[in-house]
Amino acid sequence: MSTPLPELVPEEKYRRIAVGFTRTVAGVTDWDAPTPVKEWRARDVVGHLITWLPALVHGGSTFRFTDGPGVDMDPAAAWTHLDAQVQELLEDPAAAGHLHSGPHTGQDRPVPELIDAVYTVDVFFHTWDLARSSGQEDTLDPDLVHATFTGMSAMEEQLRPSGQFGQQQPVPDDATEQEKLFAFLGRDPRWTPPAH
Repeated sequence: MSTPLPELVPEEKYRRIAVGFTRTVAGVTDWDAPTPVKEWRARDVVGHLITWLPALVHGGSTFRFTDGPGVDMDPAAAWTHLDAQVQELLEDPAAAGHLHSGPHTGQDRPVPELIDAVYTVDVFFHTWDLARSSGQEDTLDPDLVHATFTGMSAMEEQLRPSGQFGQQQPVPDDATEQEKLFAFLGRDPRWTPPAH
């Protein structure tokens, strides 16, 4: 029996989630398609993931990611470039020596630990956004859905004012736990692309 996703070591958890996102990226045929995030097109989902992590890490540590292709030119290549660096960092035992300090993330925290805490689950969430946008299979790992939904729900009073996600959305009585999670994050959990 395989280890549940939330219990995997950081590099394995990230790998499994990133593989899912990479598969979804490969299935996108229209990078200008709308997404469940009102302000974003499909390419903006990738653009978000490849910009905020380097900005966070570079702002509080000496570690540097190398620049890759621009998301406007090639979203898939832009994602692949950063993904490979994140995976390499998580697998490198010496990377724990790269410490990060920030007002919202704590002092002297190893960069790999920071990535595991804040980035891996963001890739997980945005897999759903991109899958919905492009009409692909959007069912996420139920163990991690459960773990993140219960954990975030318990911290709602602290998380909601952060502005990192939208207002709680209504859910029908028959909503799945995945639908409840995305409603919590501010998405319409049954959003579909508008008909052409």
